[in-house]
Amino acid sequence: MLLNPHTLEGNLDRLEAIEKASLRLVAQAICDFRETAAAIFKVESDLVADIGEDLTREALDRLGVSKIDQRLFGKIDYKRARYLFHPDFAIKQALFVDSKAEKVGGHGTATLQTSQLSLMVKQIRSNEVIAVQGKLPCVIEDSYITTTIFVKYNYAEGQNGNELKDITVAALPNGFLQNIYNPTEHDTIFVAGRNAPTRGEEFRVRLSFGRLKDKAKWRVQTVELSPEPFEWDE
Repeated sequence: MLLNPHTLEGNLDRLEAIEKASLRLVAQAICDFRETAAAIFKVESDLVADIGEDLTREALDRLGVSKIDQRLFGKIDYKRARYLFHPDFAIKQALFVDSKAEKVGGHGTATLQTSQLSLMVKQIRSNEVIAVQGKLPCVIEDSYITTTIFVKYNYAEGQNGNELKDITVAALPNGFLQNIYNPTEHDTIFVAGRNAPTRGEEFRVRLSFGRLKDKAKWRVQTVELSPEPFEWDE
């Protein structure tokens, strides 16, 4: 029998296990594809953000995941309704994987929109306390637990094209985990986003990989380029 995703609000250890297993899947897909990714990054002339989207999608398609015929909506590159099987349970999952590409100077963060997260963003910005609710539900269609993972391609510009340096893969906590990862404006995994409210720009926030890793080391994995081995950081 499938697990009711709403019960995870009261079983956070199980929810963390789901997100860890999902991160392992995505990190492995990216690791298997890293040589091809580096080669494509060097020769492609498209925008780096578009290249990242294509690489992540192809990496996951090559690895393959189960699929449920359920359409998912949202501003995220890769969306898949699927079954997640665990030795102790099975559950329906809405897996969202978004891609970012940025020069190595921005290695430590990823910029997010509210449509990409189910947490409430609590932080201090311009000396004011803010609380902005993410627009992604914790459970979709009353049946699918939401899991969001980000793949960040860190590159440097070179004379002969862009050189991919490494890839960060991070699991953003589901909103049910609010009290662990962002309980207050002083205890947060976020830093100010790159939006200008005075110009009417949509609210954005940056996920701090360092702060997230301090909360749970496994949630941020670094995939080095070949021939360096990929070692899961627990």
